[in-house]
Amino acid sequence: MMRIEHISILRQLVRWSIIVIPISIAIGSTVAFFLWILNLAIHYRFEHTYLLYLLPVAGLVIHLLYQSIGKSSERGNNLIMDEIHQPGGGVPKRMAPIVLFATVITHLFGGSAGREGTAVQIGGSIAQMFGKWFRLNQRDMSIVLTAGIAAGFGAVFGTPVAGAIFALEVLAIGKIKYDALLPCLIAGTVGDITVSAWKIHHTHYHIDAISPSGQTFWLSEYVSFDMLLLGKIIIASIAFGLASFMFAEMAHRIKAGMVGLVSKKWLIPMIGGCIIILLTRVTGKPDYLSLGVDPEYQGAVTIQSAFQSGGSDTWSWLWKTIYTTITLGTGFKGGEVTPLFYIGATLGNTLSELMNAPVGLFAALGFIAVFSGATNTPLACTLMGVELFGGEYTLYYAIACFTAYFFSGHSGIYSAQRIEVPKIFDSYFSSDTTLSESGKRRDDFLQYHISNFKKMVKKNK
Repeated sequence: MMRIEHISILRQLVRWSIIVIPISIAIGSTVAFFLWILNLAIHYRFEHTYLLYLLPVAGLVIHLLYQSIGKSSERGNNLIMDEIHQPGGGVPKRMAPIVLFATVITHLFGGSAGREGTAVQIGGSIAQMFGKWFRLNQRDMSIVLTAGIAAGFGAVFGTPVAGAIFALEVLAIGKIKYDALLPCLIAGTVGDITVSAWKIHHTHYHIDAISPSGQTFWLSEYVSFDMLLLGKIIIASIAFGLASFMFAEMAHRIKAGMVGLVSKKWLIPMIGGCIIILLTRVTGKPDYLSLGVDPEYQGAVTIQSAFQSGGSDTWSWLWKTIYTTITLGTGFKGGEVTPLFYIGATLGNTLSELMNAPVGLFAALGFIAVFSGATNTPLACTLMGVELFGGEYTLYYAIACFTAYFFSGHSGIYSAQRIEVPKIFDSYFSSDTTLSESGKRRDDFLQYHISNFKKMVKKNK
């Protein structure tokens, strides 16, 4: 019996390798092209700063593009997640080229957005196309779409293991899709290798070594870590979780608010572009435009600069939150994750100064923890910390990511994410099935208390 079982396992391994490897090569190659052209667009804007003033026109072009040929692709990552949960209309082939073009346009003209959303949509679109060519059934198509997410994510950030776990973990809070474990690991690895083969290089980060505090206490001989530092990390991680919550809520509310207030939908991205231009004039610097990875000028606040003392302003994290939520909430395209890295790293930099903690470590913890809270993927983000920053501080990564995950509440950037196991049982939100439902319940809860407050004020008058 054991021999028969192992032969079956081997057959499955070979089958999924044959299916997933060509898909992942195609996804990795497309992501490599995307990263290459995106880098060209960003640096072209650095040299031609006047392009920012054309951002409203770029927003209009993106709106018209989606209204004319990309309407079925407009839900982006949420469409892919819904298709995995409950197959329906499928993921359109045109999603990949449309979102790639729209994201490059967003960055070329200074919009504050990321790139993972584009990579994931490229992955989902190509995976769906190959799945139809292979004539896969619904169950296998669901697995292939999940693997497409892993390939796109692993390729765009150079984190194959985190990409695999992210794809398995992001679909539902409290549940991991283990039936896609092997395909996702293959996809994440092959996607990353393919990008490297195309000579596309990822940003490298470094955490300076932490000097021992020299303080001792009654458990010192049994504990291998600094308890005082651990306490600071827990406090900072609560702040990281709240920052995740704020980002997700602002993104959803800005989008809903603009749709409700502006009757002519083509005006929404133009208004968003004008606001970004105005904010840039107010702040007096372009640090919060685009990805925030490469510096536009010497001394600019970037993700990398946040790992050094003095490499971030006190409110850089808040400005980036405002810029990105307005950009994405008014119809520009890209992703949220790289801006979340920026927000987390700069917030970690600020908190390290306030708490007299290691700057590099706190920037790294913020980098992964704010992402964890906004996507509800603490396992993937912990592994991302290991892949990006090394395994020396794995315990701190896990504490930061899991604390932020809980304190972000039942919120997140993906409204289609299902709630299989609530973060807190017997809470007001524990019966919700998706983050979209949780958001509606939160709005009803808020409106109820606002109404009661108004009645109380009126009565007292």
